[in-house]
Amino acid sequence: MPKTEVLLVGESWVSAATHYKGFDQFGSVTFHRGAEPLVDALRDSDFALTYMTAHEAAEGFPFTMDGLSRYRAIILSDIGSNTLLLPQDVWMHGRTVPNRLKLIRDWTAQGGGLMMIGGYLTFQGIDGRARWRRTPVEDALPVTCLPYDDRIEAPEGFKPEILGPSDHPILQGLGTDWPALLGANEVVLRDAPGVELLAKLPAEQGGHPLLVTGQYGKGRTLAWTSDIGPHWLPDSFVKWPGYATLWRNALGWVSQGAG
Repeated sequence: MPKTEVLLVGESWVSAATHYKGFDQFGSVTFHRGAEPLVDALRDSDFALTYMTAHEAAEGFPFTMDGLSRYRAIILSDIGSNTLLLPQDVWMHGRTVPNRLKLIRDWTAQGGGLMMIGGYLTFQGIDGRARWRRTPVEDALPVTCLPYDDRIEAPEGFKPEILGPSDHPILQGLGTDWPALLGANEVVLRDAPGVELLAKLPAEQGGHPLLVTGQYGKGRTLAWTSDIGPHWLPDSFVKWPGYATLWRNALGWVSQGAG
């Protein structure tokens, strides 16, 4: 049987450092990939994952519906909206191109499965720089974004509060005692038919949504407001046997739209 094609967009960054050794100094640049835990979790699964890093997405993310049609699910994780809004033709040459945020929304409405995963550059993000609020992509999500920095940093950790039934396709085999998380993005649950809150932060952390599902047109959508790996998702969560089950279940559910 052919595998379900999944496109993960984002989850990479480049860091530059200056090293001082007495009188002398030198610089270094390091490239990081943050989704390796998910890559490992989907190995030998029913899903074929294409990992499109953030710098590749600026030009590599499809500009047409035909280009997106090969995928049954798209995961946007720790990547700001500007990366898709400002390809080189727009930013450097002042040319018009298709709006890929509208394309994602319309692809979802036609039956695609859209997931947004939390992070410093997802939802509204650090200093509000992710800028997904009031975009066409937000229209398709089961949550809405705040207009400002939406991070909830919890260095003491918090345990998710599971609300959905144990037989829900995403929650099957996971139980209710999940490992602690270290942070999340604060979002607002959308008041719309089909939106279901499966898990939330505990009351002492505001009780905000953690795992939400919904529908948009013929497609299914999912918001997970914490991370896909460290740091908000600590090693104990990544090593939890339920980690792979959670993401396989989530992709199985979200990819079953009518498209």
